[in-house]
Amino acid sequence: MADKRYLDAIHDALHEEMARDERVIVLGEDVGRKGGVFGVTDGLFEAYGEDRVLDTPLAESMIIGVSVGMAANGLIPVPEIQFADFIHPAFDQIVSEVARMRYRSNNDYGCPMTIRVPYGGGVHGALYHSQSIEAFYAHVPGLKVVAPYSPADAKGLLKAAIRDHDPVLYLEHKKLYRMIHDQVPDGDVDVPIGRAAVRRPGRDLSIFAYGLMMHEALGAADLLARDGVEAEVVDLRTLRPLDTATILESVARTSRALIVHEDNRFGGFGAEVAATIAEEGFRHLDAPPTRVCGPDVPAVPFAPPLEQWFMPNAEKIAAAARTLVAY
Repeated sequence: MADKRYLDAIHDALHEEMARDERVIVLGEDVGRKGGVFGVTDGLFEAYGEDRVLDTPLAESMIIGVSVGMAANGLIPVPEIQFADFIHPAFDQIVSEVARMRYRSNNDYGCPMTIRVPYGGGVHGALYHSQSIEAFYAHVPGLKVVAPYSPADAKGLLKAAIRDHDPVLYLEHKKLYRMIHDQVPDGDVDVPIGRAAVRRPGRDLSIFAYGLMMHEALGAADLLARDGVEAEVVDLRTLRPLDTATILESVARTSRALIVHEDNRFGGFGAEVAATIAEEGFRHLDAPPTRVCGPDVPAVPFAPPLEQWFMPNAEKIAAAARTLVAY
């Protein structure tokens, strides 16, 4: 057990999985000698060589296409998309090939692949380095989508993803890389894909979040506690498959649901959570499911005041929670 940053936990998972299984291949832009633009793959090139840590051209469709070929021939590729904003040229490969390989082959072939994607705003990255893409890909059957918050989950979910027989989109919020640190067990960390986690118990309302927004949700719970409001905070951490059982159990305890994400509100992932609660947990509700999300503008602005206006934070979440509790 050691205190690890979010970034270090991801690095350790990659290192340990590459040491465990020689079929694991890391590839992407600048992942080799440079160690990645965020330093996540630092040292892997020196440890495993250019046959297993591949620097690729700036061509995301090619990165995923090559990974499909690797997976079809017995390897376990872990491609990195340098920023979520650049994943769109690979959309057809991911949706039409990666996610549907098992279905189209009548279960004869899988596509074991973990696509690492740094995403999210709050880092002054502006419109081409701040996007949240989870709603696009969580919509696609055959593709698992995870978004860890804690360092232990970052390590455990990455290991689970690499060992999965099917493709996983692994979303890592880049603001968390050096912002969050916590105790992480040595070696394997058992974090199965498909299970949410209650991070803070409460009785007055349930706050559902993932990634960076978990940090803000926990901060909001602290603010609400000063007013005597006990918020239960649930870390979704796996978006597909979604742990509806934990979500509904929480709503049954609190009778109110607040869903938080930084992506645009309209058609965002929170709409699916809200619909699930309304359809399957309606009898428990004392108020309508409510969302705190990024506004419906095309991108996260660059100017700091506008970026702060765009990003949900603890104060915005607490204000929405107070309104919901008073409903």
